[in-house]
Amino acid sequence: MKIGYMKRIERSRVRRHGILNLMLRSTAIFVLAATTALVWAADSGAGLRWTAPASWKTEAGRPMRLATYSIPHAAGDADNAECGVYYFGQGQGGSVDANLDRWIGQFTQADGKPSKSTAKVDKRSVHGLKVTSVDVSGAYTGMGGPNAPGGTPKAGYRLLGAIVEGPQGSVFFKFAGPAKTVAQNQGAFEKMLDSIGAQ
Repeated sequence: MKIGYMKRIERSRVRRHGILNLMLRSTAIFVLAATTALVWAADSGAGLRWTAPASWKTEAGRPMRLATYSIPHAAGDADNAECGVYYFGQGQGGSVDANLDRWIGQFTQADGKPSKSTAKVDKRSVHGLKVTSVDVSGAYTGMGGPNAPGGTPKAGYRLLGAIVEGPQGSVFFKFAGPAKTVAQNQGAFEKMLDSIGAQ
């Protein structure tokens, strides 16, 4: 009887051990899934998904933005750069051309010429999505977002912008900062744009 009793205790211990392992595995899977969801949530929105450069720091949420990234300044530059991903709702935010003109209008040129004469505009398709991009440099007054008042112009700045016509409306990628820092990260920005796709 003593042997049978010991066997029952052993079987009970094995069952408890198995249940504990199952609970631990389930918890680990849940945590991993939740963590993955949070990671993707920072790089998706408005029916789109994208992969941001690993060296870019994700900032806290802001109104009208799906994401904000801080980019460390290059040697010799005083300021960090910033890339904001804006979404105003389906059918909101203005036309592609109106936003390009607004971004270009946030720059002035030392020779007094209109920035539109030096800005580069490009149209392409990325994973079936229409993408219009702009590259403009000069003295920048667009700090703080689309509704912020223009500040003191910052000389030697550059903006790389892209408007993606997504399934739920346009999403605006605006990468601006000191020209050297932006140039150093231009390849990373282009790679991020190439990663954009519908969810």
